[in-house]
Amino acid sequence: MKLKYIFTVLLFGLLFFVFPGFAQQKPAQKKTTTSTKKIPVKTVTSTKKSTVKTVSDTTKKTGNKTAKQPAPQQSLNEEIVVTSAYKPVLADAVKIRRNPNLDDRQDFKPSFSYTNLLDKRLDNNTGIRPLDAMQIPKTANDTLYNNYAKAGIGNLNTTFGELYLNNGRDQALQYGGFAKHFSQQGNLPKQKASRQELGVFGKSVGENNSVSGHINYTRRNNYFYGFDQDNPPTNLIPGKQHFNTIEGEAEIAKNYKDVENDFVYAAKINGYIFNNAYKAKENNILISVSLNQTIKQFYAGLNASLDAGSTKDSLYNVSNNILRANPYLKLQGENYKIDAGVNLVSEFGSKSSLRLFPAAKIEFQVIPKYVRIFGELRGDIDKTLLRNLTESNPFLDQNIDIRNSINRLTISAGLKGTIAPGLGFKAAFIRQSITGLPLFVNNFNFSRGQNKFIVIYDGGKSTVTGFNGDLDFKASETLDIFGKLEYRKYSLATEAEAWNLPTTKFTAGTNIHLNKKININGSLLIRGETNDRIFTSATAFQVFSLPAFADLSGGVDYKVSKRISVFVQANNLLSNKYQTYLYYPANGFNIFGGLSVGF
Repeated sequence: MKLKYIFTVLLFGLLFFVFPGFAQQKPAQKKTTTSTKKIPVKTVTSTKKSTVKTVSDTTKKTGNKTAKQPAPQQSLNEEIVVTSAYKPVLADAVKIRRNPNLDDRQDFKPSFSYTNLLDKRLDNNTGIRPLDAMQIPKTANDTLYNNYAKAGIGNLNTTFGELYLNNGRDQALQYGGFAKHFSQQGNLPKQKASRQELGVFGKSVGENNSVSGHINYTRRNNYFYGFDQDNPPTNLIPGKQHFNTIEGEAEIAKNYKDVENDFVYAAKINGYIFNNAYKAKENNILISVSLNQTIKQFYAGLNASLDAGSTKDSLYNVSNNILRANPYLKLQGENYKIDAGVNLVSEFGSKSSLRLFPAAKIEFQVIPKYVRIFGELRGDIDKTLLRNLTESNPFLDQNIDIRNSINRLTISAGLKGTIAPGLGFKAAFIRQSITGLPLFVNNFNFSRGQNKFIVIYDGGKSTVTGFNGDLDFKASETLDIFGKLEYRKYSLATEAEAWNLPTTKFTAGTNIHLNKKININGSLLIRGETNDRIFTSATAFQVFSLPAFADLSGGVDYKVSKRISVFVQANNLLSNKYQTYLYYPANGFNIFGGLSVGF
């Protein structure tokens, strides 16, 4: 029993003295070196107690003084291997490279209330849905002006002016007015022309309908200055001509709404009063109505109009009225569109007739999103108006013969679409059958002082075949190029030539925005050869050919400030002495420039 007690006492003593020493001793850290040097120490074998200091730091800091704690003594045989001296390494402090915010402000702390909860169903629909419409960003107010004025002068006694007035941006109401003036004088005696325009307009957009209208006044002036410059007449006194037109229009239309099976309608009334220096007068009024009802993929509708008017001169008073009704059905799908209808036309007044014409269209997608093939069949009675004739040829004589021409059938077919991004096109072949095709011819007799034109009509059915081509290339927001080509071949019933009608006509233009300050515009007109006639006897005439010509024009606009711009416009840059009509040459090279102001 004594041995058990002695053995127990020795075991607790050993744990009490030896174990704390091992607990304080830190294990040596391994360090990667090319060589490891062992430092030998003496091995002491004795029954006596040996005092050994441990490697670990057992110092205890007390204030500014350091008191060393004696290491516990051990009575063990030990071999200590020192590989390197322990060097504690502390990492650098992590620097926060950010300046403090010195603004003295208080963060907004919203107050929450749980009394008004949003009662809304959670939408877990992960399928495809229509995109929401994106609103157009608002333009800065200082870059938009309600009013605009432009004025300039140039060679050939050119004067130019424009004025536009508007009430400003209002989604429900728009109204304003404008005034224009342009005059120019050529190198020949009395080669003068001018044009003035005045107008007011307005538009109101309601909840269901939109109402718009305008009233314009136009005055044009020119002289009959044409003569044979190789054989100038001795007693020719150029007469003066002017044209006055007062025109008004009003329209009401239902606003578009994206609803199924919607009923759409529109009505418009347009009328004018026209007169010239020779007391010729013309009154005309056009009332048109359009109705359309959508039934799934079908569209059923009716276009109807009443075109009533009269033309009066010193030798006649012609009443010319046309009533049209065009019922139709449309069927539209993803890759096709079909229009089928008829055009019922009644002509009454000085002449009466009732005719039925086709009115059909078809489009089919050949290459999705790029190319469509289309075809059209149509017919109508084309009303001849004195005002329209003078717009084309201002050198007309008195008592112009007024007859309507009959477009028996027009067939057109072709392709349209987009070749590449920004490049659109349309190409169509056309064949027309026309009865009573109107033509301009001269009625010259310089010995009597006559140098004006009249209108004649082909005495039978004329056939016109041709081609139309349109191309529009918008390379970017800074460059836009467009062009149109027209080719016609005429086969007439009674006339030898399609007098003063060109077989080829090409028009093109461009707009270039170099930067925010500089804009450049240009236009090109190429017209093919035309023919006219001069009678040498009662039955014989001589044909005169007017050669083809090209007219190139261009202009530059420079924005000095947000309100002020300067501009320069040059016409007939090639300085071609071409004639639009026989013995009536156009003005040569002319240039004018000026200032424009927004306010």
